[in-house]
Amino acid sequence: MSPWRIDRTLVAALIVLLAVFGVFELSHLDIAVQDHLFDFARGRWLIDAQAPVWRFWLYNLPKWLIIALGVALLALAVGPARWRARWPIAAPARRQLWVAFLTIGAVPTVIGQLKATTNIFCPSEVRRYGGDVPYVRVIECYPENDTPTRRGRCWPAGHASGGFALLALMGLARTRRGQRIGLALGLGAGGLMGFYQMAKGAHYLSHTLITALLAWIGFLLMRRAFGVHRLRELSEPGDPSGSVDDRR
Repeated sequence: MSPWRIDRTLVAALIVLLAVFGVFELSHLDIAVQDHLFDFARGRWLIDAQAPVWRFWLYNLPKWLIIALGVALLALAVGPARWRARWPIAAPARRQLWVAFLTIGAVPTVIGQLKATTNIFCPSEVRRYGGDVPYVRVIECYPENDTPTRRGRCWPAGHASGGFALLALMGLARTRRGQRIGLALGLGAGGLMGFYQMAKGAHYLSHTLITALLAWIGFLLMRRAFGVHRLRELSEPGDPSGSVDDRR
């Protein structure tokens, strides 16, 4: 079965991004979800942010694995065609590897820049959950007489962005089955990493969903930047999925 034409989803993804942003900005869904993750009687979150086991499995280890995967993709992209021929599903083209590698690197970087400018605080920092700042959404301003002296760095979700960036692995697949594997890895890793952050008071649900959509859009834009969305790739010796340009 031929693979999905994922590049046709760009406009739909942009529309969904705006819709999700609007729904959460005009409702109290974030608070409703977060209330279920916080024990008001004991004043603590579902997951202790300092618990070493949770932090290793859901924070440190995923980051290390994503970095290792990025290094492997880079090696395949710059290495000889025979390396790519050993890819377990179907040998990817050089430019597809560059798209995957750069997406995994660029998405967390862009999300990090957004976090530095949006001035939104994490749930654990707002007064409702024992913090010291008022709850304010992205489109709102802080009260004139209640403006925090420091800047918030919590929107979108930085940690989950690395996991959702793995959606770029869909671009390495030649079949729908391979694309499903890439989709499952990206959504699974990003969702698990995002839930961990929510459960310890580091993010709201909207932060995680917005990050997932931004990662997907970033991946599609990277494909356009490299021309992967429109070029029919031809085979190269030792790399059956490579394009003519990939031989160089």
